[in-house]
Amino acid sequence: MKAVLITGASGGIGRALCSAFLSAGWRVVATDAPGRTSPEGTVSVPCCLASYAADARVRDEFRGRVIDALGGSPLSAIVNNAAVQHCGSTAEVVASEWQATMAVNVGAPFLLVQSFLGPLESARGSVVQITSIHATQTKPGFVAYATSKAALAGLTRALAVDLGGRVRVNAIAPAAISTPMLEAGFEGRSESRAELDRFHPAGRIGRPDEVARAAVWLASEDSGFLTGATLAVDGALGVRLHDPV
Repeated sequence: MKAVLITGASGGIGRALCSAFLSAGWRVVATDAPGRTSPEGTVSVPCCLASYAADARVRDEFRGRVIDALGGSPLSAIVNNAAVQHCGSTAEVVASEWQATMAVNVGAPFLLVQSFLGPLESARGSVVQITSIHATQTKPGFVAYATSKAALAGLTRALAVDLGGRVRVNAIAPAAISTPMLEAGFEGRSESRAELDRFHPAGRIGRPDEVARAAVWLASEDSGFLTGATLAVDGALGVRLHDPV
C-alpha cells in the first residue's frame, strides 16, 4: 500500500484530501497543529509547522514519528496543503505575521521535501503543493499570503527542475473553495455569497473534493510525465478579465 503525508489535514480541503486518498487505497499520514482532530481512517502525527520550520530538533523528531506511522508502506507522496493567512495591508502587516506566513507556507514545504527526499526518491514519488490563485492574481490586504503562495509556486518549479526524474513536483492553484471557513464568513450575506459564485465563469465556486481528486491524480502514475506544472482548479476565474464593459 502506498502512503501519503498530508499537512493541514483537519481543514476543509485537508479533510477532503484525506478522504480522497483513503478512497483511492492509500495509507494516509495526517498532520496538523496539536489539538486539532485528524480525519477518521488516517494515522495522525501532529506537528506545529512554524516550529518545524524553525527548529532542526523538531524536524528530526517529526521525521521519526512519520516513518513509524508509515508502518512499512513506501512514502509515495507529500501533499503540502497547510497554510496560514494573515490579512492586512502593507502598512498593517507586522513582522511576526510575515515570518509565520513564510515559515508555514513556504519554509515548511521545502524542508518537508528535503527531509523525506530519500523515501520519496526510493518510491519514485510525487509532491503536490496546494498554492492559490493568489500566487498570480491578488487583491488589497493579501500581501503576505499572496507573496507566500507565489513563492510556493516558484518552489514547485525549482524543485521539479532540481529533482529531475527522481521525484515529481506539481501544484494545484484553487480559486474560492466552499470550505466551512469560507461559508461561515458569508453567514447573513447571501447576496455577497451569490456574487462570489457569479464572478467565477463556471457559475459557482469549487468544492474541496474537486481539489482533492486532482491531487490524487497528480500523485498517481497516471500523471507520470507531469512535473513542474500548476493545475488551476479555479472555474476559469484566473483567465477572466474584469475590466468595465
